[in-house]
Amino acid sequence: MKEPFERVVSEHGPTVLRVCRAALGAVDADDAWSETFLAALRAWPELPEDANVRAWLITIAHRKAIDVHRGTARRPVPVDAVPEPRGAGPQGPEDALADDALWRSLGTTVAFAALALPAFLVLSVVIALAIDGVRFERAIKALLFAPGLVTVGGSAIAWYLLYNPDFGVVPELTGLALPWTSQPWAALAYVVLFTLWQQTGYGVLVASASLRGIPLEVKEAARVDGAREGEVRRLIVLPMLRPTLLFLTVVGTVFSLQSYTAVYLLTRGGPFGSTRVLGYFLYETAFERFDLGYGAAITLFVLVLTLAIAFVQARLLDRRGAAGATT
Repeated sequence: MKEPFERVVSEHGPTVLRVCRAALGAVDADDAWSETFLAALRAWPELPEDANVRAWLITIAHRKAIDVHRGTARRPVPVDAVPEPRGAGPQGPEDALADDALWRSLGTTVAFAALALPAFLVLSVVIALAIDGVRFERAIKALLFAPGLVTVGGSAIAWYLLYNPDFGVVPELTGLALPWTSQPWAALAYVVLFTLWQQTGYGVLVASASLRGIPLEVKEAARVDGAREGEVRRLIVLPMLRPTLLFLTVVGTVFSLQSYTAVYLLTRGGPFGSTRVLGYFLYETAFERFDLGYGAAITLFVLVLTLAIAFVQARLLDRRGAAGATT
């Protein structure tokens, strides 16, 4: 038999209020808290008895917080005089370049790339070197690549249920929780960890394939000359992996600039805009504020930026390849 709903409110009310304050701030948190429990009261009779009530309430609170954010973005602002009709966003290139929200999202994207890209390169090379030639190398590669085969939506749901600091399985079992629902730095780190979990297997496969292409005679000659295994890897293997590292850098940079799905499914750009990367800022502009003109301008901005960075990195890749061919 279900417990009275009043007991549910008294037991889980503080947790729901904490979630609302983390997502909205102190001003709008009380209204979202009330809306959460009103919606829960209407659905309470149909809730299965074995359901996780706290997780259910927090999910409702997150949805109410999103509704408040959307309502705030569309709320009219009183002014002294009626302005001339114009679109909601910047109207020209000079207005777009002066938009602080655009540059903040670009800064968030750069911070995301600065955290994810070096970790992606290091993990790819280190793991490829560690498993090179071991007995179960193929099985390890298959396990590492498996997360990339799972749809991002399914993976995001699993991570949300496993690592949510309020009701996640891992925090409940270990007592260790990353406060990614309330702390900006933790939210960005959470998205970076999710991205690395999904993409590192691909980097390992590429690095491992390049290791296979290094002639064994070169490494054996170095060992005969007295080089230690660490010196062989540092002075011979790593320099010969430079084209591969540059290729992974290009791919990882493009992925970072186009990152959107993980942010949309896990954090919705929050808390406090800390994970609002360019891709998600584009989604908000075009499909939540319905400013399709500015959304198209952001798309062009991301395209030009991606092509410029890819061009520079491709030129570096060509130069490295030419230098390696001449030597």
